[in-house]
Amino acid sequence: MIRATFFIFFIFLSGLVFAQTQTHHYAIEIAGVKVGTMTATRQQQGDQVLYTTLSDVKVNLLVYNLKIFYKTDCRFQNGQLMLSTVEARTNRGDFFSKTEWKGDHYDIVADQYKYNRRTTQKEKIDFSVTTLYFSEPVHRSKVFTEYFGDYFNVTKTSQGRYRTVFDDREDEYIYQQGILTRIIKKNSLKNYVIRLLD
Repeated sequence: MIRATFFIFFIFLSGLVFAQTQTHHYAIEIAGVKVGTMTATRQQQGDQVLYTTLSDVKVNLLVYNLKIFYKTDCRFQNGQLMLSTVEARTNRGDFFSKTEWKGDHYDIVADQYKYNRRTTQKEKIDFSVTTLYFSEPVHRSKVFTEYFGDYFNVTKTSQGRYRTVFDDREDEYIYQQGILTRIIKKNSLKNYVIRLLD
């Protein structure tokens, strides 16, 4: 009897844990050809929400070779970003960004390919690029980008479609019934498309 009760309780707890974890899988494509994968995960742990994105890209064209392994980890507590880290390992070097809440401000460091930023910020961050994989940016004009340690400007272009701009970089996020189904990353050579698989 005790063993059966324990087993039922274990199954119940396991169900709660799994119910609080969301995972989306994406294909990364150039001109319709799959060149990589991306996984986005959201996990609720009490008053904290952990977000992780992992992407692995390999492009081998005649004049263009690119290899990128990219990981973003974010921790939100009570709706506020507490810590984000971005690790990028590429054929052009390894790069890192970190944004950390220090009690009354963020310390922001971004050391990425041809881009560096070090600053502090007092304004609290409640929405970031990683959360875009799980939440449509309704009524938002900016979204914090963990990679650059700065903000994308956001414009709604039509129902479920949003344009994000940072300097000369432009992306388009496309949602269907609140679920992110596609990202078009504009590139001077060829656009990348990140397409939802499940």
